[in-house]
Amino acid sequence: MTSNISTGAVSFSDPKLMDAIDGMDEAREGGRSTLVSRNITVLGRRTSVRLEPEMWGALRDIAKRERCRIHDVCSLIQLRKNPNTSLTAAIRVFLMLYYRAATTEQGHVRAGHGDFNTMMTRAQATPDSLHMRKRGRGMNGGTSHVSTMQPAQTPSFHSMQGL
Repeated sequence: MTSNISTGAVSFSDPKLMDAIDGMDEAREGGRSTLVSRNITVLGRRTSVRLEPEMWGALRDIAKRERCRIHDVCSLIQLRKNPNTSLTAAIRVFLMLYYRAATTEQGHVRAGHGDFNTMMTRAQATPDSLHMRKRGRGMNGGTSHVSTMQPAQTPSFHSMQGL
């Protein structure tokens, strides 16, 4: 399966995604930051935000879809976030919630989601490669956690009391 913008499906075999993953590995190994700083205006005040390039791309896509500017989206996030949460963290949470609210079971099926073995195949990973990280331990200490949250229970950004 290849990238399909109309359905939002992205395959792990998508060359752009694989290049991004490779770039993250190279940056991590080289000790350099993958974060990109940009100046934005939030509630009329100029500020700097450091996010991953993929997060900036997601913000740009959301602003385009909502027919506004990134500054407007970030101002809305600033208004709604918990006062104890940084703007950067709130933006990341907003992006996840925005896309989560848009997901459907049909979309997951079209994207080929629902089978971790298929996901590993697309990522060109093996079960052994997952358990070799951090001195032989797998992610989460070798255990897996599966969310029991149903799509109907997924909180929307508009219903949140604060990020």
